[in-house]
Amino acid sequence: MAVTAAGLLLSGCATKDWVRDMMGKSAAETDGKIGEQKIRVEGMGFRMAKVEERTTAVEQQATRAGERAEAAHGRAEAIDQRLTRLWGNRNKRQDVESMDVIFGFDRWELDDGAQTTLLGFIKELQANPNLTVDLTGYTDPTGGLPYNIGLSQRRVEAVRRFLVSKGVALPRIQAIGLGILDDGALTDAQKRRVTVRLMTPTE
Repeated sequence: MAVTAAGLLLSGCATKDWVRDMMGKSAAETDGKIGEQKIRVEGMGFRMAKVEERTTAVEQQATRAGERAEAAHGRAEAIDQRLTRLWGNRNKRQDVESMDVIFGFDRWELDDGAQTTLLGFIKELQANPNLTVDLTGYTDPTGGLPYNIGLSQRRVEAVRRFLVSKGVALPRIQAIGLGILDDGALTDAQKRRVTVRLMTPTE
């Protein structure tokens, strides 16, 4: 009986040790799984943050594209308004004299010859306060339409600045850049120009 009791006692101790070992292993496994899940969750959080960053970047690009489109639309409206004004005034004035200021390829600076010719027009404007001047800028067909419209406007602006620097009042100058000059009778070199017209009222 004593042997049996001792055996049971030893067996009970062994069982408790086994249970503790199993519980310890189970707890370790559980901790390990929790750690793995935590790592996966953190990884998902990192990926979500990256997705949010990319989404924000795309939204910013879309906003900038929209702003550029609005700016282009505004420039187109401004050109349309100037064309409307010029067209509305076409029957109220007549052309007295005209000349073409020629520019180099992709250039908008006035050379000495152009400045000398413009000085003659300036003298006429100073002598006759009723005269006004129309400036119309053009380009050759090289390049895209938006670029050429901008180039023709820069050429017009160069002529206008020169006239103003010589004393011509800004309200007497009407100016517009129309971009590519579609005239098959002209060479590309002849298309790179600003047409300057002295105008007098008909009323």
